Amino acid sequence: MLIGLLVFLAVGALCLGLGLEIWKKQKIDLIHAYHTRHVKPEDVPAYTKWMGLGLIAIGAGCVLTGVMVFLLECNSGWLALPAGFAGGFLLIAKAQRTWNGGKFIS
Repeated sequence: MLIGLLVFLAVGALCLGLGLEIWKKQKIDLIHAYHTRHVKPEDVPAYTKWMGLGLIAIGAGCVLTGVMVFLLECNSGWLALPAGFAGGFLLIAKAQRTWNGGKFIS
């Protein structure tokens, strides 16, 4: 169980860290160039905000799942994982659709 907790916390921390770097420091170069090809320079702040928030939502879902399931022994904590992924995916999809001109393929 300890290994599961460490995996969830590591993946969550990685997503949270990358999300904050992309959002707060506007590091668009952390996103694959294929996904940023059509983003205009004036749209970079908005695009990186939504992409960063999407990664933060995914990371928060991972961390919450780890804490709730492994530390608090609350099996309903597994609901945080798909909720975080779904919320993060919707934010990322909105950014791609709005500023890159398509969903994920453009």
